[in-house]
Amino acid sequence: MNDQIELYGANTGNTLRAAIALEEAGIVYSPRWLDLHAREQLDPAYLTLNPAGKVPTLIDHGMTPALVINQSNAIIHYAEAKAPGRLAPAQPGPERIRVIDRYFFFVTDVIAPSHAAFFLHQAGQDKAAAIIDLRVIEQLTYAESFLTDDFMAGQQFSMADISAFTIVTAFRDRLDWKQLPQLSRWFDTVESRPSIQRARAAFQNR
Repeated sequence: MNDQIELYGANTGNTLRAAIALEEAGIVYSPRWLDLHAREQLDPAYLTLNPAGKVPTLIDHGMTPALVINQSNAIIHYAEAKAPGRLAPAQPGPERIRVIDRYFFFVTDVIAPSHAAFFLHQAGQDKAAAIIDLRVIEQLTYAESFLTDDFMAGQQFSMADISAFTIVTAFRDRLDWKQLPQLSRWFDTVESRPSIQRARAAFQNR
């Protein structure tokens, strides 16, 4: 491990996205697991890094001053910038634009609504949450049409697959897999990647 780059997180989709990006980019980092049930994310020392008291948080001590990133999707962009060509085609052009387009589809049209549904469930607004959850499932079903190649945005695994994988994982028990043969193939392929296994292992409950 390398204490120069630390990733604070827990067993959550947001943390997993960030960890997968670092693993796929070949960026050495030290995982710092927080026990959310024990409310370690609200420890004063951690709140100086992430005032919202959420995970993940990345710290790059190799920069002066140290770089602190609190958003999982920003960590994906950080990883992509540090390792050009690993999470998206390095050169400008249609292939790179397609990766970015699909990446933002999952971030804005799928993950963001799912977060809204989660908070509605917490607020006891189950009917409203169910409507949004249905929309998320519809969008994931639509993503079947993206898989004309091996991955979400072409032949190369990319940041689009990272954003897709964590939300498909969250909804895997609610998808009609018999109607989604390409998504099923893609999911099994991605889940078996060593980077996914390492990222999951880094933030399993201790």
